Amino acid sequence: MDQVRLAIPNGHLMNDTLKAMSRAGYSISGSSRTYQPSINDHHIELRVLRPQEIPIYVAEGIQDVGITGADWIAETGVKVETLLDLEYSKVRIVVAIQNCMSEICSLSDLIRTFANDRRTLRISTEYPNLASRAIQNNAAYHELFGNQEPLIITPWWRKGENDKVAVYLSFGATEAKPPIAADAIVEVMDTGTSLRQNGLKVIEVLMESSAVLICNSSVLSEPQKREKVLDIATLLGGVIDGRKRLHIFVNVEKSNLEVLLEQLPGLKKPTISPLSDDDWVALNTVIDRSEYLHFIPLLRKLAQGLVVYEPRQVLSLEDVSALRGVES
Repeated sequence: MDQVRLAIPNGHLMNDTLKAMSRAGYSISGSSRTYQPSINDHHIELRVLRPQEIPIYVAEGIQDVGITGADWIAETGVKVETLLDLEYSKVRIVVAIQNCMSEICSLSDLIRTFANDRRTLRISTEYPNLASRAIQNNAAYHELFGNQEPLIITPWWRKGENDKVAVYLSFGATEAKPPIAADAIVEVMDTGTSLRQNGLKVIEVLMESSAVLICNSSVLSEPQKREKVLDIATLLGGVIDGRKRLHIFVNVEKSNLEVLLEQLPGLKKPTISPLSDDDWVALNTVIDRSEYLHFIPLLRKLAQGLVVYEPRQVLSLEDVSALRGVES
């Protein structure tokens, strides 16, 4: 089998990615010392890249599969197949301005205020394409400037014709740019602490993002590589599902069994095993974590000897068929 080239992200996505990979059964070593760490699956060639780069490398076929943020797919605008929302590293991409700009409460307000004052609106961001599209899609901007593209300025090139709204590429510390170098920023926000510490407030959320598993479309047409890609997606999907479930074992008197089964939904039909006492059975099932506290009173009344485990993974193997549909 040809090796599948898997790219994992460094930076703030790395720790959660390594935890998810470990929980999925993958052992990765050397990730802190090299950009080509080893993995305990010789059918996978692992590489550590910046999350900004991963969508491009996957789209171009340099990497077969990758883990990156949905925000970077939106920023790069490349065509890749999103196999799985990994549901960690959840952030928001927001528009933020100084707290003292109390009269401005939205992106529309911001655009109108600067246009009415005949001032150029300067926006600093690591997401120039995403920011430019959001501005162009804004109703106030369209009303004032029509289909003109905001000016995007980087050290190497500039594009767009509307110099009344200028988007500047930032190389970090974006929240420190206002008011000297920018009037507003488009920035990634987790808890919002950094924004608050720099005297900024959020006026609009452009998108929500989390880590995603992506692949190059052509890989799914290669039978051997496709199977390995589906293995990766299945194992990581099991980690996601495992976080949402609890595995419970209870002893229940046979006379109470039907009542308990009616009110205790499981992932599948529960396993019921006889005990040495003929009047009792053992019940083994998986329930949604969110339902656990709701069922404690019921279990106290009808069951005995509750044991609870957090499953490492819950693999719904038949769901792989849904992933196979991506290749068509």
